[in-house]
Amino acid sequence: MTDRTYPGIQPKLIEEAKRRSFLPKRNEIKWLFFDVGSTLVDESRVYEERMKKTAQIAKVPYEYVYETAIAFYRENKKGDLETMKLLGVEKPKWNSEKERLYEDAEECLRKLSRCYKVGVIANQSMGTAERLKKLGILKYIDLVVASAEEGVAKPDKRIFEIALERSGCRHEQAVMVGDRIDNDILPAKQMGMKTVWLKQGFGSLWKITDESEKADLEINHLSELLKYF
Repeated sequence: MTDRTYPGIQPKLIEEAKRRSFLPKRNEIKWLFFDVGSTLVDESRVYEERMKKTAQIAKVPYEYVYETAIAFYRENKKGDLETMKLLGVEKPKWNSEKERLYEDAEECLRKLSRCYKVGVIANQSMGTAERLKKLGILKYIDLVVASAEEGVAKPDKRIFEIALERSGCRHEQAVMVGDRIDNDILPAKQMGMKTVWLKQGFGSLWKITDESEKADLEINHLSELLKYF
């Protein structure tokens, strides 16, 4: 039986990190930046509600909307928006009240914040910091840079430049953790940051097409970060 305990998997993790030239030391990495949606915050219930409303308006089965969206996501497209466009449905309002933290998010941030500065770089509506406070994790976060407040959104590299400037962190001392290859990994790599693809939510369906899209690390749960940092 495969040893899935920490001692059993640690050598493999280290070997993978070496292979990708990603074995950070604490004196080399100063800041860990996180996306919000499908990274720290589980948006699955919001997407489900949005797709059900889309199905209701378009008078088609929910299963059709969901399966069509998944097919678009597998083509590296924003599946829910493409499906709405296909059906001629106006985008329903995003219901942030249905957002919830991933189970391991708070513990992960609590432990990481002991050794690193923690920031957020996210495409979010106004009041991001207040929502993070309501979710109980703002106390672990040193900087919040959100698109609505800044007037610039990912994948525009300017939002990353803003975060690095305000944090006083050099690009080589920063890590970006996110679920989206297009919004998180690609622009952060272009900025010279280390990158971690967190394969949660619909972003996990992205198909890597070339080397430029490959993150330094790929993980399936936030808590896996603690094995590296």
